[in-house]
Amino acid sequence: MSDVKLHPSWLTPLSAQFADPYMAKLKAFLVAEKAAGKRIFPAGSEWFRSLDLTPLDTVRVVILGQDPYHGPGQAHGLCFSVKPGTRIPPSLVNIYKEMESDLGISPARHGFLEHWARQGVLLLNSVLTVEQGLAASHQGRGWERFTDAVIAEVNHKPEPVVFMLWGSHAQKKAGMVDPRHLVLKAPHPSPLSAHNGFFGCRHFSKANAFLESKGLPPVDWQLPAIA
Repeated sequence: MSDVKLHPSWLTPLSAQFADPYMAKLKAFLVAEKAAGKRIFPAGSEWFRSLDLTPLDTVRVVILGQDPYHGPGQAHGLCFSVKPGTRIPPSLVNIYKEMESDLGISPARHGFLEHWARQGVLLLNSVLTVEQGLAASHQGRGWERFTDAVIAEVNHKPEPVVFMLWGSHAQKKAGMVDPRHLVLKAPHPSPLSAHNGFFGCRHFSKANAFLESKGLPPVDWQLPAIA
């Protein structure tokens, strides 16, 4: 993937992944899908947006999603986030509800989470592309191997990091995380499962309390208004 756009701090640690044959196979698959007229989300320039906005040395929190939103105009490379002007998806509505209950933060009127990413919150999906209208359509093509390598690099950081693992898919990654980091687990914020323990998990205040206990600045979870 010669046109990779991500922050230089990730290039050296992940260079072996980009040079591995599995990545060439993944690229060939994506090229063939586009050649067949299929719409792929997000745009190619945004596949690695989470790694471009959040340099490795700034990562303080990891929120792990599954795969991008598959509707037009939604996905832009950050898990759970949507572009300005796009309707806030149900899972993000529930995330905002939990933030309000936990921290007293009124829900934002948009779903654009770049403010978090620029503070060191790595908003990473396990799979970085999807075909329009077909959730999970690019699973098992190689992205999981790549994003596992990303998680491994974060795990190796000398500073402690908070991993927010929501839902069974994300929680499978807990075994990759050393005990010196904080792993927070809860059901997925989807309307199908949020009432089973996501609401009331207080992950946002727990994350900040942990960071402050380690002498690190807390995350400002309050999203600024978008003009």
